[in-house]
Amino acid sequence: MNEPHLVQFILNIAGAAALLIWAVRLVRTGVERGFAAPLRFWLRHSARNRFLAAGTGMVTAVFLQSSTAVAMLVSNFVAKGGLVAAAGLAILLGADVGSALVTQVLVIQQGVLVPLLLLAGVVVFLRAEGSTRQVGRILIGLALILVSLDMLRAATGPMVDHPAAGTIMAYLGRDLMTAFVIGAVFAWVVHSSVAAVLLVVTLAGQGVLPVPGAAAMILGANLGGAFIAYVLTLAAPLSARRVIMANLALRGGGAVAATMLLSMMPELMTYLGATAGRQAINLHLAFNVALALVALPLSGVMIDLLTRIVPERAKPASIRAEVSALDHTALDRPQRALDCAAREILNMGQKIEAMLVAVEPLYDKWDPAGATSIREQDAAIKKTHLDVKLYLARLGKQELDEDLSRRSMDLASLSNSFDAASDAIGRSMLDLAQELHRKNLRFSPQGRSEIGDFADRVQGNVQLALNVMLNQNPSEARELVAAKEKVRKIEAKLQRNHIGRLREGLVESIETSNIHQETLRALKQVNTAFSLVGYPILLKSGDMLKSRLV
Repeated sequence: MNEPHLVQFILNIAGAAALLIWAVRLVRTGVERGFAAPLRFWLRHSARNRFLAAGTGMVTAVFLQSSTAVAMLVSNFVAKGGLVAAAGLAILLGADVGSALVTQVLVIQQGVLVPLLLLAGVVVFLRAEGSTRQVGRILIGLALILVSLDMLRAATGPMVDHPAAGTIMAYLGRDLMTAFVIGAVFAWVVHSSVAAVLLVVTLAGQGVLPVPGAAAMILGANLGGAFIAYVLTLAAPLSARRVIMANLALRGGGAVAATMLLSMMPELMTYLGATAGRQAINLHLAFNVALALVALPLSGVMIDLLTRIVPERAKPASIRAEVSALDHTALDRPQRALDCAAREILNMGQKIEAMLVAVEPLYDKWDPAGATSIREQDAAIKKTHLDVKLYLARLGKQELDEDLSRRSMDLASLSNSFDAASDAIGRSMLDLAQELHRKNLRFSPQGRSEIGDFADRVQGNVQLALNVMLNQNPSEARELVAAKEKVRKIEAKLQRNHIGRLREGLVESIETSNIHQETLRALKQVNTAFSLVGYPILLKSGDMLKSRLV
């Protein structure tokens, strides 16, 4: 292969791989933006038994095209006490099976399907609104995955007869541990085990990569895929990290054991299919199904073992006071000063998010230390709010142009809204949780479930708002503002459900009526406060009129 052909070959491979990685991400983004709330709901309510939890994890991973995305959701639930660790591990084991099922579907060559998916996806994306618009994004992503796989098949065709490529691939077929490591590293680099497995299966199907090497690389990709979630949750609480660590140990240890078994008994691959590509893809599914069946009954034992090996440690005392982002020496440079104010308000939002996560468990079990921590955060936010107001007032004494003056007013308004959200949590919700404890009351099971689901939805919108503050993305800002109306409708529906239980004479609902209704209102207020993040961005982009009155 001469040099011009070599460059063209490398570009074709790299372009096809890049399209595959991006297309997988496109599908996942569409599902997360359009259907995150229902997926969170399913995961939260799947902890009744381990097999139901595994099934829910499998379905969620199929929709998200990623077991890593499921792992991040699960770690968040476990961290805030909404899911026990053993059930979380069961969900992750099911998610690994779901991820393997996705590769089974995507590897099928369907020429007529690509134009149909593209046509339907583009029409839906351009004509629809809200969550339905994300269906178009998903369809386009699926079409591009199939296109990228066809590109890979075409690009790897010349490798079949090339001596140098044949030598390298033959070596990987003999040195399974090297192939295993390459598969793990590649899955980590592209942050998608689905993309890594599809690439390896394509190479095997073209006859480029020997079956033993392909098997080792696929098993390595399983380790790399589990390692992605481990790195992404390094800053999470230890209770959540134990679930991710258990999945990494099971999936990684199982992958190493399976590789050693295949190195000793390569003939086992012949039972998985008639062709090299089919054997490789079936190995991926068989491995994850077998792992789930073996590990599901042991999930509780695994978590208990990790709890003993990695116990909770006392948190070290803080060695420095928190540093404010408000730089008073920057007041003579208005743009920089406004950036400082924006950083400080973002910090307020992150503290409120932590308060929201911490307050919900207090409705089930009162914790004086936790309540004190929330009150201290509320006081700190109020001080920050005052500091931001004074800082922007000093900045306003200068002659600002229209754009900077508008941004200053937007930041002041956002600081006011965040202060109100802090009040709703640190005073209203905290007092309501304490009243529930003081009077020894309990919500009805349905009422408590509704509050938990509503809190999950609001937390998701708070996270989205903080992301919008950072990226200033008009599309995500539009999604955030649309979520405000959706939350309003859901809150009204939940209030009607509660009134219905009162009419039925349900004792728990009667005793906790005021607490239930006021909690829903407080959560709606928090959501409204954070939805205001999107308005200035949409006004600037022209996606929202200055007045919605007709």
